[in-house]
Amino acid sequence: MANENTALVTGGAGFIGSHLVDELLNSGRKVIVVDDLSSGQLKNINSNCIFMHGDITSDALDSIFEKEKPSLVFHLAAQSSVAISSNKPLLDASTNILGTLKILENCNEHGVKKLIYSSTGGAIYGEPPELPVDESTAPRPISNYGVSKFQGEQFIELYHKLHNVNYCILRYANVYGPRQDGNGEAGVIPIFATLIQDGKQPTIFGTGEQKRDFISVHDVVRANMLAISNGKNSTYNIGSSVMYSVNQIYELIKDHYGFTKEALTGAPRAGDVFEISLDYAKAKRELEWEPEIDFENGLQETLQYIQTH
Repeated sequence: MANENTALVTGGAGFIGSHLVDELLNSGRKVIVVDDLSSGQLKNINSNCIFMHGDITSDALDSIFEKEKPSLVFHLAAQSSVAISSNKPLLDASTNILGTLKILENCNEHGVKKLIYSSTGGAIYGEPPELPVDESTAPRPISNYGVSKFQGEQFIELYHKLHNVNYCILRYANVYGPRQDGNGEAGVIPIFATLIQDGKQPTIFGTGEQKRDFISVHDVVRANMLAISNGKNSTYNIGSSVMYSVNQIYELIKDHYGFTKEALTGAPRAGDVFEISLDYAKAKRELEWEPEIDFENGLQETLQYIQTH
């Protein structure tokens, strides 16, 4: 029997996951975090949660489910870099596909009431014919990462049909905000900001006219919290429908720091989508969610965080 007030968060030491853990604890829940710290950081972990250092593909996960019996599972642990997925497709598939299957097996076996899955609206649709793209558009990912996350979605839908595992899938736009790591492969905002702070010129791959839909981590956390009660067995875009080019982002960050140098240029990267923005009308209608944080205000919050950390 699942413990009604217990939530398990995979990837809870990561950028998005740690913010979600904070909010779940604020709501009065007991929170279990499972993270292998491959990209998450110990400093992000709230001291009031129970932290289990481990890989979601390992058998240790089974004993955590057996002991804690969570009623809610938020599955955020993932290999989330398009570049790494191109260079290490087996790692990508192991974490994003086999890891998700391992979570699903435990959800089924231990009577989890709902699985809330963090997916990607930025990579799953590929190059859609119309923007902003809604959930009725067939996914056509052009990266290993997009394929692996879509396969995770398909297994979740299958486990609902075969085993009645309840779920909500959230497809995020490009998430940004405090705690995003500027030393990794993902997250253009902290990468640019961290380099500029060090007096170094960032590299823009391709023309810089690639356009992205950016969404604040605070809005993403709110979508996850709303998905606890709303959005039964369905998929939702979590984005703003507004696009900014990489060049625009660079100019905004340059202006913030008073940095005068132009960016270096690099070859376009395989698997990168050129333009994407997400239609969130379904989330507004069924989750009662819509973005609240204006991008330029959210950007200023993020840059101030980077400067003080």
